[in-house]
Amino acid sequence: MGRKILFITTDQQRYDALGCNGGRVARTPVVDALAAGGINYARAHNQNVVCMPARSTMVTGQYVRTHGVWMNGVPLPETAPSIAAYLKQEAGYHTALLGKAHFEPAFDPHGQWSEGRMAREGSTGPYRGFDRAELVMHGPVGFGHYPKFMMDEHREHIAGFYTQVTFDDDGHMQVNHEGGGDTGAPQVHVNPVPREIYHTQWVADRTIDYLDSLPADADWFVWMSFPDPHHPWDPPASEASRCDWRDLELPEGYPGSVDRCREILARKPHHWLDWYEGRGPINVEAPGKFVPAELSADQIREVNAYTHIENELIDEACGQVLERVGERGWGEDTDVFFTSDHGEFQGDFGLLFKGPYHVDALMRVPLVWRPAPSASITPARIDEPVGHVDLAATFCEIAGVPVPHWNEGERLPTAVGSGRDSVITEWDSEFGEATVAIRSIYREGFLCSAYEKSSLYEGTEGELYDLENDPHQFENLWDEPSKRRLRADLLAQLHQRLPRAPDTRSPCVAPV
Repeated sequence: MGRKILFITTDQQRYDALGCNGGRVARTPVVDALAAGGINYARAHNQNVVCMPARSTMVTGQYVRTHGVWMNGVPLPETAPSIAAYLKQEAGYHTALLGKAHFEPAFDPHGQWSEGRMAREGSTGPYRGFDRAELVMHGPVGFGHYPKFMMDEHREHIAGFYTQVTFDDDGHMQVNHEGGGDTGAPQVHVNPVPREIYHTQWVADRTIDYLDSLPADADWFVWMSFPDPHHPWDPPASEASRCDWRDLELPEGYPGSVDRCREILARKPHHWLDWYEGRGPINVEAPGKFVPAELSADQIREVNAYTHIENELIDEACGQVLERVGERGWGEDTDVFFTSDHGEFQGDFGLLFKGPYHVDALMRVPLVWRPAPSASITPARIDEPVGHVDLAATFCEIAGVPVPHWNEGERLPTAVGSGRDSVITEWDSEFGEATVAIRSIYREGFLCSAYEKSSLYEGTEGELYDLENDPHQFENLWDEPSKRRLRADLLAQLHQRLPRAPDTRSPCVAPV
């Protein structure tokens, strides 16, 4: 028997969602305990701030421009490497992905991609190196295994979920922005679904079922992937009493008023303020009719309350799975990882959702590694920067196999003093005629983002923040004369670290 790997991911969960990272509302004792007994990476960044590119980096161990998924709607090539397939082939691991995959477009009515076909065909794999894959997005409507489960066994509860998409008179699909709850907050909804069939519990149940199917001497790599706390915010109504929005303070990153939001956003590249004031969406990552400047303070509070509820449910589901791991006798030999693909504004800058904005709210993610107790690795908090691109190499070390040639990351450090000084993140998007391209580097407390030439920018614009003195990234220092030498140095290192750009890139075929 070797060491097993439980890889837990959430969707759109901020770094500060967890108690171990300073969160003061949601109770997350399970993940907090993992952090206390393991390694908590205080400066972990994704390599892209939306789902498909970030998740493709996790499964391939490659930067965005290498695996080719440069925005949501670009499917990961079937020939792309998979760490699951590699562990299965090289070390005989049993492998499973239970929950949200999203390596392929989510809206697939014609079954063009495997994720859209599997449930309809009655298949649970194999898929991209996973022996079993049972999939869900963000509700009971769609083409995954959770929608089929709800349709077959709990059809009466489907209408209780938030309606994520609508269609206009011409049949064009639109992301729904309508609000609910007490304040009318966008994509907030009171959901009467019983907790025991909500998708957070379903993911935990499917994971436990898979673990129970394995022999006692199995080595396994299981990716348990929760679709929450991504919008829509519609957890079971039975859990609403966990957090009353009326009791919440506004987020520290909320500037305090609409006028103050405008003042801060005006110091950033213009697409920030353009979106805030509703001068047209520039990406597919938020509802098209949503105007952030129209958000009330109470609506921000209610979104945060529902998010905290979803985070608590996730933590409790993790506890159920870890308990079963222990019951199977695997507790001493199981490495546990916990992270999220990207963050959420949750009121920072007066904004919600995500998009082409490289700040901590979206880039900085929770990353906890609780090594197997049998590995005898000393717990630590590590401030040196790391990335999702480093996960695959770390999985290889645990499994005792060489890091494959296609991997572009490094093994995660287990102690302070690794010498790491920087981490990079990329963004590319097309939305109608609007294009945006951003490359960012974090180093030694500074975050520098260069805007390449696009339909919106000349290629000379950018952002520079001193996170030690300006943790909320309100003061853009890009044009500050005293920071020109620092900016040039950061940009030089950024371009040195970036992999070579491809000569051509795959088209965005389904931007949802």
